[in-house]
Amino acid sequence: MPEITLESLAARLDALERRFAGTSPSVVPPSRDWRSVVGLSEENDFTRQMYADMQALREAERKAAREGIAE
Repeated sequence: MPEITLESLAARLDALERRFAGTSPSVVPPSRDWRSVVGLSEENDFTRQMYADMQALREAERKAAREGIAE
């Protein structure tokens, strides 16, 4: 493998810039940003139970941490 120098990196960068000059990006920017998304899950019995289970798990982990019990 040839030695990497600033000159070789500059030449590689120049070649890449020439290759991709004028090409349009294939990634389309999102029309909305993440702050406009609220409530990814609709509220129903399943999501209420899921949130309750997650809260109970967090409380159990906190209690175990306070008591010094490792899982």
